[in-house]
Order: sequence, then C-alpha cells, then structure tokens
Amino acid sequence: MSEGIGVVGLYVRDQDEALAFYVDKLGLRIASDVRNGDYRWLTVQHPDQPGFQLGLFLPGPPVHDEATAQALHGIVAKGAMPPLVLNVDDCRATYERLHARGVEFTQPPIERYGNVDASFRDPSGNGWKLIQSRREGAGR
Repeated sequence: MSEGIGVVGLYVRDQDEALAFYVDKLGLRIASDVRNGDYRWLTVQHPDQPGFQLGLFLPGPPVHDEATAQALHGIVAKGAMPPLVLNVDDCRATYERLHARGVEFTQPPIERYGNVDASFRDPSGNGWKLIQSRREGAGR
C-alpha cells in the first residue's frame, strides 16, 4: 500500500485570481478544476512534482459558515498563516524571473543560515519563501 500527502490546501479570496497567479506567474499547472454546484475543487502542481498538489480553496460552505469564512479571509490577508516553501536551485535567478512576471516580493534574496532566501505573498496574502539551500541534496 502506498501512502503520502497528495494535496495541501491554501485559502484564497478568489479562485480565478489565485489560478492566474499560480499558473501565469509561478509557472505551476492546473491539476484539477472540478465544480459541484457552487463548490469548486481547484488544485495546481509544480511540473516537476506531478504527485503533489496545492489546493486553492475558498473559505465557505460546505465547510464554513459565513462568519468563519470572513474571519479566515481576514487572517490570510494579514499574512498570519505560516509561509510555504519553494525549493529552488538559484534563488537570485528565480527572484529575477518571478519579479519580471509581476510577483511582488516582501524580501529580496538574502544569505542567512547557510541558505539564500526571498519572500513574497500571493494575491490573497499567503506567504511564500524561495529557498536555495547550500546543503548538498537539500534543494530540488
């Protein structure tokens, strides 16, 4: 029996806006886009990691009531959720490529802890770190 994590979800304020960001700016691809009434199961994946998906989900029914959904939107927009990490071979080159595509960074590449890292947020407020690890085998 094979087991593993298949989908990790993010709350987004608008799925179409998030999809455009993750596909057009970050270079991910659509893994699934399925609707059931008002509910939309939307996932993207990195081209080099076909077994792992990132879910772009709206807070709300059937999981949350309206008050909870609004609270979650506010928490995400403030950047209160833990950052996600994108391992890269060359942080500075990835920064330049993504910056040219319109990704707004909150921190340019800096060296620390034996790594080079940079930070950005998606349109909903989810934080991301680009990390280029100096440790052998710790990158991609």
